[in-house]
Amino acid sequence: MKILFVSATGTGVGKTYATLRLLEAFARKGLRVGVCKPVETGVREEPEDAALLLKTVRKLNPAFTNLVPRDLCAYTFPLPAAPFCADTQEEIRIDRILEKVEELQRRCELLLVEGAGGLMVPVTRDLFMIDLARELEAFTLLVTPSRLGCINETLLSLEALRTRDLPHDWCVNLHQDVERFPLVTRPYYETRFPNWWSLQNGLERFTGRILGRDF
Repeated sequence: MKILFVSATGTGVGKTYATLRLLEAFARKGLRVGVCKPVETGVREEPEDAALLLKTVRKLNPAFTNLVPRDLCAYTFPLPAAPFCADTQEEIRIDRILEKVEELQRRCELLLVEGAGGLMVPVTRDLFMIDLARELEAFTLLVTPSRLGCINETLLSLEALRTRDLPHDWCVNLHQDVERFPLVTRPYYETRFPNWWSLQNGLERFTGRILGRDF
């Protein structure tokens, strides 16, 4: 069973939006999809991201119908911060995260795992989100913003993925500074990355490529 790890250059870029669209796109291709949000912070009552993800996946895969939002998470914490900082009691164990992923994998053919924040967000003192992708032996999709300054964020994140030799692709979520994006950002992407794509216009091609991979 395969895993697609959805990460981003930082918080508020659109990981949950991307994961929702990916679930729908893969389901249209006939896959039984599933989803996991290993760690969600800023949770007072119900994990909001997990609730959104579960609402969609329930429509696409009956095996998720009887779950509640917390069933998608290995850990939730009330403090809206990086998992390491939110975990004030030092509860997080990688084994528990891997067990949660394996549990949800049994309900689907392709599991989408949504990270928290960016690739270098600490899960524990020595484990970062990018390391979780490696532990899961997952293909990583990096979601990047369209706002001014995003080139630097994108290049740094891609460098981290290449340094760790992780299989990956990346895309732009066109939701910030959309009117200025063609002038202040797109010229560089088109010169340096001729095959760059956005969530708004490239999902079908991406899902087709993923289905053709052995990962």
